[in-house]
Amino acid sequence: MFTRRVGKRSATERAGVEMLELKNLKKSYQEPSGEELPILDVPHWSVDAGEQVVVIGPSGCGKTTLLHIIAGILRPTSGQVLIDGWNTPLLTESERDQFRARRIGYVFQTFNLLPGFTALENVQLGMAFAGRHDKKRAVDLLERVGLGNRLHHKPSQMSVGEQQRVSVARALANNPKLVLADEPTANVDVGNQQIVVDMLRNTCRDENVALILVTHSPAVAEQFSRVDLLTDVNLVAKRKLAEQDSAKA
Repeated sequence: MFTRRVGKRSATERAGVEMLELKNLKKSYQEPSGEELPILDVPHWSVDAGEQVVVIGPSGCGKTTLLHIIAGILRPTSGQVLIDGWNTPLLTESERDQFRARRIGYVFQTFNLLPGFTALENVQLGMAFAGRHDKKRAVDLLERVGLGNRLHHKPSQMSVGEQQRVSVARALANNPKLVLADEPTANVDVGNQQIVVDMLRNTCRDENVALILVTHSPAVAEQFSRVDLLTDVNLVAKRKLAEQDSAKA
């Protein structure tokens, strides 16, 4: 089991109502030439507990990288990622895996369901990674997303929209504090896009879960009261956009 490590603060301290706070966050990669390729430079960005935020921006501005760092899939080059009071980059890889399983739900654009398992089993496997076994909650979540009659169907027996709804149920299975949704409607037909958005928003609201949703869809973004443009948040993307505008002038 991992221990709480938030800078020099005590284990009981919290950052107010903020569920997520990024401080001086930077991410870069080293190119074959040895030069540094900056991807993210975020001085400060935060999301409150239970708040729902849409992140938009052009391709290549760092949206997926940002989500992966928040989820602990990637480590930042420097800076703090504070989630519910935990500075997650200080955790080991195995500790981050445990933290993500127990406190973060992730809705992938490509669903990432295991093809050999049923809808119910996929949700239960998500619980098992966190050491949790609660079949009733798994069934309740699938019923809540309209799949009560598809519990024992495998992904190949479900539509794309149904598969995405399974992935949403899986993301919420462990009562996370934060849900990250990376283009959750991108591969869903138009008829099911609103169902997925409503399901995410309503369930997160009902369970007071913070939601960060990345999208390219104006129709999705306009439904949220807070929409953040990543080119305003990420200084690397902001500089790149300014250079492009200057070149066009």
